[in-house]
Amino acid sequence: MSKNSELIDALNQIEKEKNISKEILLEAMENSLVAACKNHFGKADNIKVNIDRQTGEVNVYAEKVIVENLEDPLTQMSIVEAKLKYPKYDIGDIVHVEVTPKNFGRIAAQKAKQVVVQKIREEERKVLFDQYYGKEKDIVTGIVQRYVGNNVSINLGKVDAVLTENEQVRGERFKPTDRIKLYVLEVKDTTKGPRITVSRTHPELVKRLFEAEVTEVKDGTVEIKSISREAGSRTKMAVYTNNPDVDPVGACVGLNGARVNAIVHELRGEKIDITNWNPDPAIFIENALSPAKVISVEVDVEEKSAKVVVPDYQLSLAIGKEGQNARLAARLTGYKIDIKSESQVEPGNDEY
Repeated sequence: MSKNSELIDALNQIEKEKNISKEILLEAMENSLVAACKNHFGKADNIKVNIDRQTGEVNVYAEKVIVENLEDPLTQMSIVEAKLKYPKYDIGDIVHVEVTPKNFGRIAAQKAKQVVVQKIREEERKVLFDQYYGKEKDIVTGIVQRYVGNNVSINLGKVDAVLTENEQVRGERFKPTDRIKLYVLEVKDTTKGPRITVSRTHPELVKRLFEAEVTEVKDGTVEIKSISREAGSRTKMAVYTNNPDVDPVGACVGLNGARVNAIVHELRGEKIDITNWNPDPAIFIENALSPAKVISVEVDVEEKSAKVVVPDYQLSLAIGKEGQNARLAARLTGYKIDIKSESQVEPGNDEY
Protein backbone atom coordinates (compact mmCIF):
# COMPACT_ATOMS: atom_id res chain seq x y z
CA MET A 1 0.00 0.00 0.00
CA SER A 2 1.42 3.42 -0.98
CA LYS A 3 1.81 6.35 1.39
CA ASN A 4 -0.76 8.26 -0.65
CA SER A 5 -3.44 5.58 -0.37
CA GLU A 6 -2.65 5.30 3.36
CA LEU A 7 -3.50 9.01 3.64
CA ILE A 8 -6.93 8.49 2.05
CA ASP A 9 -7.59 5.46 4.29
CA ALA A 10 -6.61 7.50 7.36
CA LEU A 11 -8.91 10.36 6.36
CA ASN A 12 -11.78 7.91 5.79
CA GLN A 13 -11.21 6.56 9.30
CA ILE A 14 -11.16 10.07 10.81
CA GLU A 15 -14.37 10.95 8.97
CA LYS A 16 -16.01 7.86 10.42
CA GLU A 17 -14.73 8.18 14.00
CA LYS A 18 -14.59 11.96 14.47
CA ASN A 19 -17.39 12.92 12.08
CA ILE A 20 -15.07 15.39 10.31
CA SER A 21 -15.63 15.62 6.56
CA LYS A 22 -12.81 14.09 4.50
CA GLU A 23 -13.38 16.77 1.87
CA ILE A 24 -12.87 19.55 4.44
CA LEU A 25 -9.60 17.94 5.53
CA LEU A 26 -8.38 17.53 1.93
CA GLU A 27 -9.23 21.14 1.06
CA ALA A 28 -7.41 22.33 4.18
CA MET A 29 -4.38 20.25 3.19
CA GLU A 30 -4.40 21.67 -0.33
CA ASN A 31 -4.55 25.24 1.01
CA SER A 32 -1.75 24.49 3.47
CA LEU A 33 0.42 23.04 0.68
CA VAL A 34 -0.18 26.09 -1.51
CA ALA A 35 1.27 28.19 1.32
CA ALA A 36 4.23 25.79 1.52
CA CYS A 37 4.83 26.27 -2.21
CA LYS A 38 5.58 29.94 -1.59
CA ASN A 39 8.81 28.91 0.14
CA HIS A 40 9.79 26.81 -2.87
CA PHE A 41 8.74 29.06 -5.76
CA GLY A 42 8.99 32.46 -4.08
CA LYS A 43 5.31 33.13 -4.76
CA ALA A 44 2.14 31.07 -4.74
CA ASP A 45 -0.50 33.33 -6.32
CA ASN A 46 -0.72 31.15 -9.43
CA ILE A 47 -0.11 27.78 -7.73
CA LYS A 48 -2.81 25.12 -7.36
CA VAL A 49 -2.36 21.92 -5.36
CA ASN A 50 -4.51 18.92 -6.14
CA ILE A 51 -4.83 15.81 -3.98
CA ASP A 52 -6.48 12.97 -5.86
CA ARG A 53 -9.58 11.94 -3.89
CA GLN A 54 -9.12 8.23 -4.72
CA THR A 55 -5.37 7.66 -4.77
CA GLY A 56 -4.12 10.48 -2.52
CA GLU A 57 -1.52 11.46 -5.10
CA VAL A 58 -0.37 15.08 -4.69
CA ASN A 59 0.30 17.26 -7.74
CA VAL A 60 1.27 20.91 -7.95
CA TYR A 61 0.20 23.00 -10.92
CA ALA A 62 1.17 26.49 -11.98
CA GLU A 63 -1.31 28.62 -13.91
CA LYS A 64 0.59 30.34 -16.71
CA VAL A 65 -0.63 32.92 -19.17
CA ILE A 66 0.53 32.49 -22.79
CA VAL A 67 2.32 35.65 -23.92
CA GLU A 68 4.23 36.76 -26.99
CA ASN A 69 7.25 38.02 -25.05
CA LEU A 70 8.18 36.07 -21.91
CA GLU A 71 8.91 38.28 -18.87
CA ASP A 72 8.09 36.08 -15.83
CA PRO A 73 8.68 32.32 -16.26
CA LEU A 74 6.75 31.58 -13.04
CA THR A 75 3.47 33.01 -14.30
CA GLN A 76 3.94 33.13 -18.08
CA MET A 77 4.70 30.84 -21.02
CA SER A 78 5.91 32.05 -24.40
CA ILE A 79 3.70 31.42 -27.41
CA VAL A 80 6.60 29.54 -29.00
CA GLU A 81 6.77 27.01 -26.12
CA ALA A 82 3.01 26.85 -25.90
CA LYS A 83 2.63 25.92 -29.57
CA LEU A 84 5.01 23.01 -29.04
CA LYS A 85 3.27 21.68 -25.92
CA TYR A 86 -0.31 22.95 -26.26
CA PRO A 87 -1.03 23.49 -29.99
CA LYS A 88 -4.69 24.45 -29.42
CA TYR A 89 -3.85 27.35 -27.07
CA ASP A 90 -3.15 30.95 -28.10
CA ILE A 91 -1.93 34.23 -26.59
CA GLY A 92 -4.00 35.19 -23.52
CA ASP A 93 -5.02 31.61 -22.75
CA ILE A 94 -4.13 29.99 -19.40
CA VAL A 95 -2.40 26.63 -19.21
CA HIS A 96 -1.87 24.41 -16.13
CA VAL A 97 1.68 23.16 -15.95
CA GLU A 98 2.70 20.48 -13.47
CA VAL A 99 5.54 21.78 -11.30
CA THR A 100 5.51 19.28 -8.43
CA PRO A 101 8.87 19.52 -6.58
CA LYS A 102 10.82 16.27 -6.17
CA ASN A 103 10.69 16.22 -2.37
CA PHE A 104 7.07 17.36 -2.18
CA GLY A 105 5.79 14.01 -0.90
CA ARG A 106 7.67 14.46 2.38
CA ILE A 107 6.42 18.05 2.75
CA ALA A 108 2.87 16.91 1.97
CA ALA A 109 3.02 14.20 4.64
CA GLN A 110 4.18 16.69 7.29
CA LYS A 111 1.50 19.22 6.35
CA ALA A 112 -1.17 16.52 6.26
CA LYS A 113 -0.39 15.55 9.85
CA GLN A 114 -0.43 19.17 11.04
CA VAL A 115 -3.70 19.93 9.27
CA VAL A 116 -5.43 16.82 10.59
CA VAL A 117 -4.39 17.52 14.20
CA GLN A 118 -5.48 21.16 13.90
CA LYS A 119 -8.82 20.31 12.28
CA ILE A 120 -9.60 17.65 14.87
CA ARG A 121 -8.94 20.18 17.64
CA GLU A 122 -11.08 22.81 15.90
CA GLU A 123 -13.91 20.35 15.35
CA GLU A 124 -13.82 19.05 18.92
CA ARG A 125 -13.85 22.66 20.16
CA LYS A 126 -16.80 23.44 17.88
CA VAL A 127 -18.71 20.36 19.07
CA LEU A 128 -18.11 21.38 22.69
CA PHE A 129 -19.17 24.96 22.00
CA ASP A 130 -22.36 23.87 20.20
CA GLN A 131 -23.16 21.44 23.02
CA TYR A 132 -22.89 24.04 25.76
CA TYR A 133 -24.20 26.98 23.72
CA GLY A 134 -27.43 24.99 23.59
CA LYS A 135 -27.48 25.08 27.40
CA GLU A 136 -27.23 28.87 27.59
CA LYS A 137 -30.08 30.23 29.77
CA ASP A 138 -30.60 26.74 31.20
CA ILE A 139 -29.35 24.88 34.27
CA VAL A 140 -26.47 22.43 34.50
CA THR A 141 -25.03 20.31 37.28
CA GLY A 142 -21.38 20.89 38.01
CA ILE A 143 -18.73 19.62 40.40
CA VAL A 144 -16.74 22.18 42.36
CA GLN A 145 -13.01 21.93 41.64
CA ARG A 146 -11.31 24.80 43.41
CA TYR A 147 -11.30 28.49 44.19
CA VAL A 148 -9.27 30.61 41.78
CA GLY A 149 -8.95 33.88 43.66
CA ASN A 150 -12.56 34.78 44.48
CA ASN A 151 -13.95 32.81 41.53
CA VAL A 152 -14.90 29.13 41.60
CA SER A 153 -13.85 26.66 38.91
CA ILE A 154 -16.68 24.22 38.17
CA ASN A 155 -16.30 21.04 36.12
CA LEU A 156 -19.28 20.39 33.83
CA GLY A 157 -17.95 17.14 32.37
CA LYS A 158 -15.92 17.89 29.26
CA VAL A 159 -15.34 21.54 30.05
CA ASP A 160 -14.92 23.87 33.03
CA ALA A 161 -17.15 26.82 33.91
CA VAL A 162 -16.42 29.94 35.93
CA LEU A 163 -18.60 31.03 38.84
CA THR A 164 -17.47 34.61 39.34
CA GLU A 165 -17.65 36.39 42.67
CA ASN A 166 -20.55 38.56 41.40
CA GLU A 167 -22.62 35.45 40.60
CA GLN A 168 -22.03 33.75 43.94
CA VAL A 169 -24.55 33.86 46.77
CA ARG A 170 -23.13 35.84 49.66
CA GLY A 171 -22.04 33.49 52.44
CA GLU A 172 -22.27 30.37 50.27
CA ARG A 173 -19.02 28.41 50.41
CA PHE A 174 -18.15 25.24 48.54
CA LYS A 175 -15.81 22.33 49.01
CA PRO A 176 -14.07 20.42 46.22
CA THR A 177 -16.33 17.63 44.81
CA ASP A 178 -19.55 19.46 45.90
CA ARG A 179 -22.26 18.90 43.26
CA ILE A 180 -24.29 22.05 42.60
CA LYS A 181 -26.89 23.31 40.15
CA LEU A 182 -26.01 26.43 38.15
CA TYR A 183 -27.66 28.75 35.67
CA VAL A 184 -25.68 29.19 32.44
CA LEU A 185 -25.37 32.93 31.84
CA GLU A 186 -23.14 32.95 28.77
CA VAL A 187 -21.14 30.64 26.51
CA LYS A 188 -18.33 32.25 24.50
CA ASP A 189 -16.28 30.57 21.80
CA THR A 190 -12.52 31.01 22.30
CA THR A 191 -9.40 29.46 20.82
CA LYS A 192 -9.00 27.46 24.03
CA GLY A 193 -12.56 26.13 23.89
CA PRO A 194 -15.88 27.42 25.20
CA ARG A 195 -15.73 29.88 28.09
CA ILE A 196 -18.81 29.32 30.24
CA THR A 197 -20.02 31.78 32.86
CA VAL A 198 -22.53 30.43 35.39
CA SER A 199 -24.61 31.89 38.21
CA ARG A 200 -26.08 30.90 41.56
CA THR A 201 -27.84 34.24 42.08
CA HIS A 202 -29.93 34.62 38.92
CA PRO A 203 -33.73 34.47 39.41
CA GLU A 204 -33.97 32.18 36.36
CA LEU A 205 -32.06 29.52 38.34
CA VAL A 206 -35.12 29.19 40.61
CA LYS A 207 -37.44 29.03 37.59
CA ARG A 208 -35.39 26.31 35.91
CA LEU A 209 -35.23 24.31 39.15
CA PHE A 210 -39.02 24.33 39.37
CA GLU A 211 -39.26 23.31 35.71
CA ALA A 212 -37.03 20.33 36.50
CA GLU A 213 -38.83 19.40 39.73
CA VAL A 214 -42.49 20.12 38.92
CA THR A 215 -44.10 18.21 36.05
CA GLU A 216 -46.93 20.72 35.73
CA VAL A 217 -44.44 23.57 35.24
CA LYS A 218 -42.37 21.59 32.75
CA ASP A 219 -45.37 20.66 30.58
CA GLY A 220 -46.81 24.19 30.71
CA THR A 221 -49.91 23.41 32.79
CA VAL A 222 -48.60 25.79 35.45
CA GLU A 223 -46.91 28.99 34.30
CA ILE A 224 -44.37 30.89 36.37
CA LYS A 225 -45.42 34.49 35.71
CA SER A 226 -42.75 36.35 37.65
CA ILE A 227 -39.94 35.86 40.14
CA SER A 228 -38.21 38.26 42.50
CA ARG A 229 -35.18 37.05 44.37
CA GLU A 230 -32.66 38.09 46.97
CA ALA A 231 -30.30 35.18 46.50
CA GLY A 232 -29.45 33.18 49.60
CA SER A 233 -32.23 34.76 51.60
CA ARG A 234 -35.66 34.72 49.98
CA THR A 235 -37.52 34.35 46.69
CA LYS A 236 -41.10 35.21 45.77
CA MET A 237 -42.67 33.46 42.79
CA ALA A 238 -46.06 34.06 41.17
CA VAL A 239 -47.73 31.13 39.39
CA TYR A 240 -50.85 30.71 37.27
CA THR A 241 -52.86 28.09 35.43
CA ASN A 242 -55.94 28.24 33.22
CA ASN A 243 -56.80 24.66 34.19
CA PRO A 244 -59.52 24.82 36.88
CA ASP A 245 -58.62 21.33 38.08
CA VAL A 246 -55.06 22.29 39.00
CA ASP A 247 -53.93 24.24 42.05
CA PRO A 248 -50.79 26.01 40.76
CA VAL A 249 -49.39 26.80 44.21
CA GLY A 250 -50.09 23.28 45.48
CA ALA A 251 -48.44 21.76 42.41
CA CYS A 252 -45.25 23.71 43.09
CA VAL A 253 -45.24 23.01 46.82
CA GLY A 254 -45.86 19.29 46.35
CA LEU A 255 -47.16 16.68 48.77
CA ASN A 256 -46.01 17.62 52.28
CA GLY A 257 -43.84 20.30 50.68
CA ALA A 258 -41.63 17.71 48.93
CA ARG A 259 -41.14 19.62 45.68
CA VAL A 260 -40.40 23.04 47.11
CA ASN A 261 -38.22 21.55 49.86
CA ALA A 262 -36.03 19.83 47.26
CA ILE A 263 -35.39 23.23 45.68
CA VAL A 264 -34.86 24.93 49.05
CA HIS A 265 -32.28 22.23 49.82
CA GLU A 266 -30.49 22.86 46.50
CA LEU A 267 -30.45 26.59 47.30
CA ARG A 268 -29.09 25.82 50.76
CA GLY A 269 -32.01 26.99 52.83
CA GLU A 270 -33.22 29.97 50.78
CA LYS A 271 -36.88 30.65 51.66
CA ILE A 272 -39.36 30.47 48.77
CA ASP A 273 -42.83 32.08 48.86
CA ILE A 274 -45.17 30.81 46.13
CA THR A 275 -48.26 32.85 45.41
CA ASN A 276 -51.09 32.99 42.88
CA TRP A 277 -50.70 35.44 40.01
CA ASN A 278 -53.82 37.44 39.14
CA PRO A 279 -54.56 39.77 36.21
CA ASP A 280 -56.15 42.18 38.71
CA PRO A 281 -53.19 44.11 40.12
CA ALA A 282 -54.94 44.73 43.46
CA ILE A 283 -55.46 41.01 44.05
CA PHE A 284 -51.97 40.21 42.79
CA ILE A 285 -50.40 42.75 45.17
CA GLU A 286 -52.40 41.34 48.09
CA ASN A 287 -51.20 37.83 47.20
CA ALA A 288 -47.61 39.04 46.78
CA LEU A 289 -47.50 40.45 50.33
CA SER A 290 -48.27 37.02 51.79
CA PRO A 291 -47.89 35.78 54.49
CA ALA A 292 -49.18 39.18 55.71
CA LYS A 293 -52.96 39.77 55.78
CA VAL A 294 -54.21 42.78 53.82
CA ILE A 295 -57.27 44.95 54.52
CA SER A 296 -57.32 46.96 51.29
CA VAL A 297 -55.31 47.77 48.16
CA GLU A 298 -55.75 50.99 46.20
CA VAL A 299 -54.06 50.82 42.78
CA ASP A 300 -52.96 53.57 40.40
CA VAL A 301 -52.43 51.64 37.15
CA GLU A 302 -50.94 54.59 35.24
CA GLU A 303 -48.39 55.36 37.95
CA LYS A 304 -47.83 51.64 38.64
CA SER A 305 -48.20 52.34 42.36
CA ALA A 306 -50.37 50.99 45.14
CA LYS A 307 -51.46 52.02 48.63
CA VAL A 308 -51.93 49.04 50.93
CA VAL A 309 -53.57 48.97 54.36
CA VAL A 310 -52.88 46.10 56.76
CA PRO A 311 -53.95 45.38 60.35
CA ASP A 312 -51.66 47.01 62.92
CA TYR A 313 -50.31 43.65 64.13
CA GLN A 314 -49.47 42.69 60.51
CA LEU A 315 -47.48 45.82 59.60
CA SER A 316 -44.03 44.51 60.48
CA LEU A 317 -44.81 41.19 58.75
CA ALA A 318 -46.04 42.97 55.60
CA ILE A 319 -42.94 45.15 55.42
CA GLY A 320 -40.64 42.33 56.45
CA LYS A 321 -37.19 42.30 57.99
CA GLU A 322 -35.28 45.30 56.63
CA GLY A 323 -38.19 45.85 54.22
CA GLN A 324 -37.56 42.59 52.38
CA ASN A 325 -41.17 41.36 52.05
CA ALA A 326 -42.40 44.68 50.65
CA ARG A 327 -39.35 44.99 48.40
CA LEU A 328 -39.77 41.52 46.90
CA ALA A 329 -43.52 42.04 46.47
CA ALA A 330 -42.88 45.29 44.60
CA ARG A 331 -40.44 43.59 42.22
CA LEU A 332 -42.76 40.62 41.76
CA THR A 333 -45.74 42.79 40.79
CA GLY A 334 -43.92 45.66 39.09
CA TYR A 335 -45.73 48.15 41.37
CA LYS A 336 -44.37 50.63 43.89
CA ILE A 337 -46.10 49.59 47.12
CA ASP A 338 -46.73 51.92 50.06
CA ILE A 339 -47.84 50.00 53.17
CA LYS A 340 -49.64 51.56 56.12
CA SER A 341 -51.26 50.11 59.22
CA GLU A 342 -54.98 50.46 59.89
CA SER A 343 -54.43 52.98 62.70
CA GLN A 344 -52.24 55.13 60.46
CA VAL A 345 -55.13 55.68 58.05
CA GLU A 346 -57.90 56.18 60.62
CA PRO A 347 -60.00 59.35 60.26
CA GLY A 348 -58.07 62.30 61.66
CA ASN A 349 -54.71 60.78 60.72
CA ASP A 350 -53.53 62.54 57.57
CA GLU A 351 -50.81 60.03 56.58
CA TYR A 352 -53.02 58.88 53.67
